[in-house]
Formats: sequence, structure tokens, C-alpha cells
Amino acid sequence: MGIDATGHSHSYGYRKEELKTRLVRVEGQVRGIQKMVEDEKYCVDILTQISAVRAALDKVAVGVLEDHVKGCVMDAAKGGQGAEEHLEELMTVVERFIAIKR
Repeated sequence: MGIDATGHSHSYGYRKEELKTRLVRVEGQVRGIQKMVEDEKYCVDILTQISAVRAALDKVAVGVLEDHVKGCVMDAAKGGQGAEEHLEELMTVVERFIAIKR
């Protein structure tokens, strides 16, 4: 697990390079969409690329969420300390994530 400046650990740390690679790929896709708009490409093609970016970001988000549940939330639940706060935080994050999908 990685640890940030506030002392919190991050369970996704073991696959940080994979996440960074995926995000760099998404960044490239977004730049491609910008170019498509500049070049006045066909709307449906642009929308298709936007859909691909969303799917790629969702995949990153689900991976981070899974690691959070398996690491941070499970650790808090096992230790008993802060378990309720972690579960409330988890539900808030899931609600936010689902709201984007509507």
C-alpha cells in the first residue's frame, strides 16, 4: 500500500503503474477527441470516442474502488477502528459513481 502526505494508505499502490498507463491512454484518447473537434469530424465518430473514454475511465474507477474495498475498508472492518466511517465513505463514493452513470 502506498502512503500519501496525510499518512493515509492506498491499497491501489501495488498497481499504480497499471493505473498510470491506463490514464495516459485515456489522456491520449481525449487529445484525439480534441483533434477530431478541431478537424470537424463526423459527430457520431466523436461520440463513439467519448463513449470509449468513459468506458476506459470507468474501468480505472472500478479497479480503484475494488482495491479500496479489499484494502482500506476490509482493514478498517477487521480492526474495528473507523469501520463505520469507512463504510459511510464507501457508500458516498458508490452513490457518486452510480449517479454519473445515469
